[in-house]
Amino acid sequence: MIRIVMVGDVVGDPGRRAFRSVIGQMKAQGMADFVVVNAENAAGGRGVSSALADQMFEQGADVITLGDHTWDQKDIGPYLQRSGRIVRPINLAPGCPGRGVVTVQAPFGPVTVVNLIGRVFMSPYDCPFRAMDAWLLSDPHPGGMVLVDFHAEATSEKIVMGRYLDGRVTAMAGTHTHVQTSDDRILPKGTAYITDMGMTGSRDSAIGRDLESITHRFLTGMSDSFKVAKRDVVLEGIRLEVDRVSGRAVSIERLRIPVADAAGDQQGE
Repeated sequence: MIRIVMVGDVVGDPGRRAFRSVIGQMKAQGMADFVVVNAENAAGGRGVSSALADQMFEQGADVITLGDHTWDQKDIGPYLQRSGRIVRPINLAPGCPGRGVVTVQAPFGPVTVVNLIGRVFMSPYDCPFRAMDAWLLSDPHPGGMVLVDFHAEATSEKIVMGRYLDGRVTAMAGTHTHVQTSDDRILPKGTAYITDMGMTGSRDSAIGRDLESITHRFLTGMSDSFKVAKRDVVLEGIRLEVDRVSGRAVSIERLRIPVADAAGDQQGE
């Protein structure tokens, strides 16, 4: 069996520290053969820079996925063009830098990772359903397994996408809300599914941000800078067991791993 770990949205420096600590141990202990991580909040909650992406690859990421904060860091466009292991949503407008699908030749065989972004309660992106159909029909992947990160707000949109892709991909994992759902399961046609993997960051927070500043915003309506929260840090995500021959998921389990030293002592985010 191949052990695949997919990690929910990494938020700021505490999330990056948690990722480094947990994934380093899992790989060293043979508990993870391949790691996909959503890093679109890694740079202080706003996108990921090229330097931070390189750092996360060095710390154990095999593929990085993104979302609605893709363009928040100024240097990310050229980086997306030259890196073969980071994906932005496939259903962004034509002409955007980078790619929405990558295939990595792992020691056990090829792994294809697809990044999608939803439209319900979000910006008017191209249709993610049609984007997946177009890719599956016109861009044959080289066997192996296909992992999908669907970065979307609405649970209904993610549930429907999971059923739409059931039997066509190895796994579909939701990201974006930062709240882990408890509906991890193998769908009827064999696809591993979870509505949202959750967040790698502070649980003593409002989806990774300092509670005091968020509360002030709700009480007053005033704009404020939302600092990254640093206490009670966890890594959340899923671990899959995948059949080496068929590329089908055999099992899926949620991960929620506390990380005692991830808060750090830095003032930055």
